[in-house]
Amino acid sequence: MAIIGAKEEHVDPRLTRIAQADKKPWYKKPNLRFLYLILVPTGLGVEWTSGFDSSMMNSLQAVKSWVDYFDNPTSGRLGLLNAMYSLGALMAIPFIPTVSQRLGRRWTILVASFIMCMGAGLQAGARNSDMFLASRWVLGFGIPFAIVNASSLIGELSYANERPIMTSLFNASWFVGAIVAAGTTYGTFQMESTWAWRLPSLLQLVPSLCQIVFMYWCPESPRWLISQDRADEAMAVLQKYHSEGADGDEFVRLEFAQIQSTLALEKELARSFAWADVVRDPPMRRRFVISAVMGFFTQWSGNGLLSFYMKKILALVNITDNRTVQKIILSNTCWGLINAVPIALIAPRFPRRKMFLTCTIGTAVVYTVWTIASARSEIENSAAAAIPVLVFIYVYSPFYNIGWNALAYTYLVELFPYQQRSKGIAVEQLTARIAVFFNTYVNPIALDSISWRYYIVYCVWILVEIITVYLLFPETHNRTLEELSFMFEGKEVQQRVEQNMDKVLQVELADMRPKISKEEVRPVEQRA
Repeated sequence: MAIIGAKEEHVDPRLTRIAQADKKPWYKKPNLRFLYLILVPTGLGVEWTSGFDSSMMNSLQAVKSWVDYFDNPTSGRLGLLNAMYSLGALMAIPFIPTVSQRLGRRWTILVASFIMCMGAGLQAGARNSDMFLASRWVLGFGIPFAIVNASSLIGELSYANERPIMTSLFNASWFVGAIVAAGTTYGTFQMESTWAWRLPSLLQLVPSLCQIVFMYWCPESPRWLISQDRADEAMAVLQKYHSEGADGDEFVRLEFAQIQSTLALEKELARSFAWADVVRDPPMRRRFVISAVMGFFTQWSGNGLLSFYMKKILALVNITDNRTVQKIILSNTCWGLINAVPIALIAPRFPRRKMFLTCTIGTAVVYTVWTIASARSEIENSAAAAIPVLVFIYVYSPFYNIGWNALAYTYLVELFPYQQRSKGIAVEQLTARIAVFFNTYVNPIALDSISWRYYIVYCVWILVEIITVYLLFPETHNRTLEELSFMFEGKEVQQRVEQNMDKVLQVELADMRPKISKEEVRPVEQRA
């Protein structure tokens, strides 16, 4: 139970009980199985682009032809080359809610994918650093549209039993792109021509092509369809993918009624100006504060150093050989995927707050030991100190993945009602991109200026994260999205949703009665 803010209240978990009673696994449900398979390239694949970009820019610093072509960029210039990606994302965020509501989840992802393909082409063909900077901006402009809508689409399409796992796998997919980028760069870094960096740059468009090619077979979010007065299409989607388990028809009827009644109340409460909901009332302000701090925490937990500046970190403990650096980057990225996927499958089964606290306390311990080992390496000039630094670079990954990787989008999707979901994730992206912009620009300068002492900043900051999670974060475990929609608004609002839901169900039953009556009066042999 969170200590600060309104106490969260939950509605009667009728849908959750039906879903938990359904013991038929997803892989034995043909339609649901197809849905999850098509969500791999169309939804999870969006994070391949993010992982590819971070890993590629990390690895390019150890590619001689890239360093030479761009005149051995100094710490400030190097930081700008990395930070321009986040600057592009920051410019896109104000438009995300409007575009998402107008185009829907699928088409917004497609438009973003085309933008990122154009950015990857510009990056591969860059003739100078200004053109490379421009391509980084274009790539960054496209990515938040795709991330916000892909994470929402996965959460809104998945069946209740698998939704937390599917949304947790979204962030874990980052490592797939990162491994491909690190492996590609490791294979090309010794090439003397500019193709040593142009080839990895060009391959960055492959994940976006996956969304463009496979999106035709991916359904639209039923919640968006209902919000556009296309209820029949939404019902068809729910009936096809969510009715294959035990009591499937009852589950779909309840789910459809709950979505309709929840969206009706959300529209009633929503403000006409898209961003006015951010400060609408105390419950909504609390949601957006949590979203904002999550954006900072996912990027200011020390992971930015490992994602972008591994070469500088290793140089502090006298590991400077480019081949060795490339091997460490590749192996650490592979290790990230190896532990991220099992964690994404396991972490959603536990209460969210406990997982976030485990994550933050674990990363605090890792950074403390890492800082001490790096200090010993400089003070004693000891090569042996590099060993614990390397060990704790690898230990860091599982602790980070438990919370900020596995549960970030799971938690955000659960935290916000449909109408504010794209805004909430966009705010998380806003603060995350501000954090990344700051980190990617400042980190190399700080590492060059004060060496390992810069790690102390992260040690202190992670303590702030622990306190914030303990005081502010609510529990959302084991509830459907609609059951969580008004958990801060109190029982009165939730009772209105329940009453509206019952009215929708009564209308549905009234529509069904004439069909039942006609069936009953037909001769038995005709019914046969």
